[in-house]
Amino acid sequence: MQVNFLLFSAVTQLDLTGPYEVLARAPGFEIDLVSPSMEPVRSDRGLTMLPTATFDDAKPCDLLVVPGGPGTDDALVDPRWVDFTARQAAQAKFVFGICTGSLLLGAAGLLRGRRAACHWQAREFLSEFGAIPDESRMCVDGNIFTSGGVTSGIDMAIKVVAMILGDDAARQIQLQIEYDPEPPFAGGTPRTSPDHIVQRCLDATRKRHAIRAQAVAQAARALDA
Repeated sequence: MQVNFLLFSAVTQLDLTGPYEVLARAPGFEIDLVSPSMEPVRSDRGLTMLPTATFDDAKPCDLLVVPGGPGTDDALVDPRWVDFTARQAAQAKFVFGICTGSLLLGAAGLLRGRRAACHWQAREFLSEFGAIPDESRMCVDGNIFTSGGVTSGIDMAIKVVAMILGDDAARQIQLQIEYDPEPPFAGGTPRTSPDHIVQRCLDATRKRHAIRAQAVAQAARALDA
């Protein structure tokens, strides 16, 4: 089972490393981190990661994993990333979009008429690509797996392992990493958070939201051209 993770600048590292930790433990799974070159890539919070394959030598994959983060906004309007995502997805058995990575799937034309999840602050943009926004933490439509915010990528990776290798394999990995979340506060969604906390999040990300809106509009125009 060949798994290719897209690795772009300003990726949110847990979008990538969360599901990576799960999938790398699955027997028979081979994983590459794919970028345009072999140069180190910095996450949005400064963690540096090294690609293991480039666009030119990446293998066809069985599972394509597209993480999110601020860098998604640049990837949406970069033909190299959009084209590579579309080409890899065309051969993959499963396509996995995490957080705002779902928007790159949309820009690649993969979400038309499909239900898709995304980070709650970006879910509104899915319809620009012909997708049907879904508020679920995890959403499966055909071979397209999409999930909400950062930590949901771990949940979805466990679900994918269960579908491919069976429940026991997935449960073993879940136990190995002792994945038994018990957050200190209720409120991991806007529905369960106090109004003033939701507003703080919206205020803190207002600039990014505007940048993302422009990128989505440009990517949607390119898709329809």
